[in-house]
Amino acid sequence: MRRKPSPFALVLLGLGTFLLVLAPMLAWYVEPRAAVNPVDIDTTAVYTGTGAYFDTAQIQTLFDKRITITQQVRGDVADSEHSGRAIWDVTTTVDTDKSLPAADPHDALEFFPNRWVTDRKTNQPVHCCQENPRFEGDAYLKFPFDVRKHAYRWWDNSLGAPITLAYRGTKKIQGYTGYRFTGTVPPTKIGTRLVPGSIVDQPGRPQVLAEEWYSNHGIELVVDQRTGRVLYAQVGPRRTLRAPGSTYDSTLLLDADKLAFTTATQKDQVKQAKKESGQLRLLGQTLPIGAGVLGFVLAAVGGILLVRGRRDPGSPVNSPSPLTM
Repeated sequence: MRRKPSPFALVLLGLGTFLLVLAPMLAWYVEPRAAVNPVDIDTTAVYTGTGAYFDTAQIQTLFDKRITITQQVRGDVADSEHSGRAIWDVTTTVDTDKSLPAADPHDALEFFPNRWVTDRKTNQPVHCCQENPRFEGDAYLKFPFDVRKHAYRWWDNSLGAPITLAYRGTKKIQGYTGYRFTGTVPPTKIGTRLVPGSIVDQPGRPQVLAEEWYSNHGIELVVDQRTGRVLYAQVGPRRTLRAPGSTYDSTLLLDADKLAFTTATQKDQVKQAKKESGQLRLLGQTLPIGAGVLGFVLAAVGGILLVRGRRDPGSPVNSPSPLTM
């Protein structure tokens, strides 16, 4: 008996084979290429809290005042596409209630314009494209993709150096679970500033090159594991002035035990993390697993039908030989 392949069986076998090849490609090729830092980012994070700051108009430190940090990140799409890197222009302002309504960020209590350049895949710093500052470490505005349960070096822009943040388990932010990292910064001299001598307890000197010191009561970051997006950030900056060579603080420039993401910023970060993490999960897990299972089933069914085949209607049928007498 002659057999011929069933077209339906061939279709099932071909489709199943295609899905079996597609599954690992999605997981090992497509998903890793989707896990890259964006170039068209445009986001704003706001921190608020209560603390003290030096009022230059009153020449004194004011206490128990609201302090707001606004951090705006915008990607330079043209330069990013040209260089193949993620180039982000970052503006950070520290405001009081008096300066917050100002249209010009230069009127803020503190103002930091920066340009961050990173490898889009690894999130490592890349020293090119007019970066400012020349930063080091594993993370700054975000963590690398696929965050691990170990310490990371986080760039502290006020310190001008990376600090170690230890993994401290998980924490829920707006109902969404992330990895928690914490660290502190001990008092560290970060530079000098020319000020009137009276500000650093030297009234007999009109000008003094005072030492500027920085520390941080505590840094807490809660990060989305899959994307590295920061869901929650809390800092406790302290900046002071000391007389040259002194071991104690003379003037308090800024001090806050806790400046943290506002509720609105938390919700926005969680919303974006859910979206981005879901897209990566779809490409890296859901679709590959679904394609693999379906491909196996279709290929198996197609193979079985192909082996069984169908009887060719044009082929002769064997029948018993007539009896001979």
